Amino acid sequence: MILYPAIDLKDGQAVRLLRGEMDKATVFNDDPAAQASEFVAAGCEWLHLVDLNGAFAGEPVNAGAVEAILAATSVPAQLGGGIRDMATIERWLDKGLRRVILGTVAVENPDLVRQAARAFPGQVAVGIDARGRRVATRGWAEETEVEATDLARSFEDAGVAAIIYTDIDRDGAMQGPNVAATAALARAVSIPVIASGGVSRIDDLIALRDCGAPLDGAISGRALYDGALDLAEALAVLRGDHTG
Repeated sequence: MILYPAIDLKDGQAVRLLRGEMDKATVFNDDPAAQASEFVAAGCEWLHLVDLNGAFAGEPVNAGAVEAILAATSVPAQLGGGIRDMATIERWLDKGLRRVILGTVAVENPDLVRQAARAFPGQVAVGIDARGRRVATRGWAEETEVEATDLARSFEDAGVAAIIYTDIDRDGAMQGPNVAATAALARAVSIPVIASGGVSRIDDLIALRDCGAPLDGAISGRALYDGALDLAEALAVLRGDHTG
């Protein structure tokens, strides 16, 4: 399993939200590129970036911060938030992103996901953000009637590189991930699944690693900033060097 340190971008700063609420943002670093470099220096092999403003605006807003991160680091990065058309997908991949994450459009325009996955093999992921079993879109502000597992299954033949599954109620809450729901989703599809939301302790990573489903990785943000989760130890756990 891969550990993806999260850098959530709001107004050019690295922040963390509580359950996706923009008015509950904590600024952890006003230099996101420096934060990214710290994660890379500690040994991370990927970065998970989110343009929070973009998720609400429907177009990239923190492009400058993302570009600074890409310029400062050499590990692959994936980005979600405000990526809702082919031109934006192409532009980000041309700028050096390894993978784009399509969330809202996966519900509203699934054909775009399929088109992008065909055009850019291995570089398009689907972000599925759920409250309970229902998917939320547009920066988690809009609830849908779509069930997370049904949405994931609908892309089985699309060639997407991964599904990033976020339990919104756990995100930023430091209460642990929804292991059961994540494992159930991973068992329901053949697409690699990355767990997100609530990963705050080594025990959380061990639970995900040993959940019996083939998870591709886990995303953690607030716990890494707060120091509740030691990055070096977390990386060792997911490599299997640490048994817990």
